[in-house]
Amino acid sequence: MSTTSTHPTDAGEDTRPFAWWRTLGRRGRSAFVGAFGGYGLDSYDFQVLPLGLVAIAAYFGLSQGQAGLLTTVTLVVSAVGGALAGVLADRIGRVRTLLLTVITYAVFTVLCGFATNYPMLLVFRAFQGLGFGGEWAAGAILVAEYARPRYRGRAVAFVQSAWAAGWALSVLVYTLVFALVDPDFAWRVLFWTGALPALLVLYVRRKVVDAPRANEHRERSEHRGSFTRIFGSGLGRTTFFAALLATGVQGGYYTLATWIPTYLKTERGLTVVGTGGYLAFLISGAFLGYVTGGYLTDLLGRKRTFLLFSVLSGGLIVAYTSIPAGADGLVLVLGFPLGFCSSAIFSGFGSFLAELYPAALRGTGQGFTYNFGRALGAFFPTTVGFLAGSWGVGGAMLFGAFGYGIAVLALLGLPETRGRELD
Repeated sequence: MSTTSTHPTDAGEDTRPFAWWRTLGRRGRSAFVGAFGGYGLDSYDFQVLPLGLVAIAAYFGLSQGQAGLLTTVTLVVSAVGGALAGVLADRIGRVRTLLLTVITYAVFTVLCGFATNYPMLLVFRAFQGLGFGGEWAAGAILVAEYARPRYRGRAVAFVQSAWAAGWALSVLVYTLVFALVDPDFAWRVLFWTGALPALLVLYVRRKVVDAPRANEHRERSEHRGSFTRIFGSGLGRTTFFAALLATGVQGGYYTLATWIPTYLKTERGLTVVGTGGYLAFLISGAFLGYVTGGYLTDLLGRKRTFLLFSVLSGGLIVAYTSIPAGADGLVLVLGFPLGFCSSAIFSGFGSFLAELYPAALRGTGQGFTYNFGRALGAFFPTTVGFLAGSWGVGGAMLFGAFGYGIAVLALLGLPETRGRELD
């Protein structure tokens, strides 16, 4: 059996370290590089907004609610982009869809740097969300269809770890740019660096192809890319609870991603360099969380891993935002496990959602559920922004813990899929 397609059995598996990488095969490894790069730069282009948010708010004279709306619009529109990309992935293929999404988010991130007023920035950011939402669905499915069942959780989790890599790169660039350029102009420069994905497009076009076996199943189906099918044919219950799970996890996460930089600056009184240092602990934890979560989702199963990190993430949000004034050392220390747990929970999404749907509906199902959850979860940062006026940013961020409670409830309606073959 060729190592470039989905394998029907785990007999004779390679048990050495990083077997997941070797068993992908040559074409599978190229697909991994393309998906990893796409998601990492997706993260980079998303994170430049939260990092520059204080400067942007000052430049345009925005309230905290208006500032939060920039993130919410991005995420709501990304749900549309993700759903559409899922359909495209089933109809025109995973790789073509990946290219379209990367080009979209790169172009509109750059245009954000040219915005002359708040409504223009809001519109550009919304269109950036179209590509931002679609990239993950195409890339995660692409790798999942190359990976063997035994290693699928960790293979896709390593793709997910690219989010931390992109986040780290954005913090480094942010620290450098804001140290050298006046804040009124620095946020524009930060957006302009969002042109980086253009380099990735060249690689994907030359090196990456869809997994042959899954592609054959997809092309033979008469119902590929059908929204009505993921709500019928016995899949309606799965779609509902998968979307609810994605809502809870992303509501909690985007609360943190959007408001922690502002929290560190306004309530902890940190400088740009100081904020970057504290975020380094958070991001280091995030990277290890993505990788570790992938191994755990293969070891413990998809549902147990989601349950474990939902409980831990919710508890750590409460602990992190309740640290008394003057205890900045504790803020630094707790940033690591907070980043670890709130990121590890994402490691199971790529494999879990792919295993819930057949090949002809995999992109549609994964794209819809994950991004529907992203759209509803997007209202968490805006809610925090409006609550911050009376509760303070730290107090309002407690609302994010509510999302992880929703995730726990959603698990009651979903099956365990560890070890499931992909057609």
